Amino acid sequence: MTKGILAILSAPSGVGKTTIIQRVMADDPNCAFAVSHTTRTPRKGEVEGRDYYFVDDQAFQHLVAADAFAEWAHVHGHRYGTSMAEIERLAGAGHDVIFEVDFQGGRALMRRFPEAVTVFIVPPSLGEVHRRLVGRGTDDDATIARRMHQARIEIATAGEYRYLVVNDDLDRAVTDVQAILRAERLRSIRFPERIRGLVAEPT
Repeated sequence: MTKGILAILSAPSGVGKTTIIQRVMADDPNCAFAVSHTTRTPRKGEVEGRDYYFVDDQAFQHLVAADAFAEWAHVHGHRYGTSMAEIERLAGAGHDVIFEVDFQGGRALMRRFPEAVTVFIVPPSLGEVHRRLVGRGTDDDATIARRMHQARIEIATAGEYRYLVVNDDLDRAVTDVQAILRAERLRSIRFPERIRGLVAEPT
């Protein structure tokens, strides 16, 4: 069985990466979401084990001390981390593992998995990000201001990623991410045994 690829997707809050990932996964059952641990409380509609593993600070710190995370970071006053066990379970089963992480998590995962596919999703404008954050109705004015400041910082790191997708049209953004994954699955470096077999095949 060919081991699944690892795909790191990052974007500032309000750009739509969660929706894009959900659409990509709905169209491709081989894609699996790497569910992260977090110390924040669940939002309305979020489900334990599907959206996040929700843990308290003590449990999270225990996992950090055990070196159980491939990456972890403080984001907006809470801690988030992706466990090695989750990654190995999914990729070992042949699934393409999708990570939804901020730029700090993206950098940490790139260091640990340099072969990973990296995609940064940007908005058409920062004004659009502000409109989406306000429309989401989950954050107060101070939180929105903090997220807007953070968005500028995160967008400045986009050049560290291999691919850039602009989410000015959701359908096109989803198609772009799907095209990136299809191309990466066909890289010749992923098929050394097939190549050797063809070379050795008697004529």
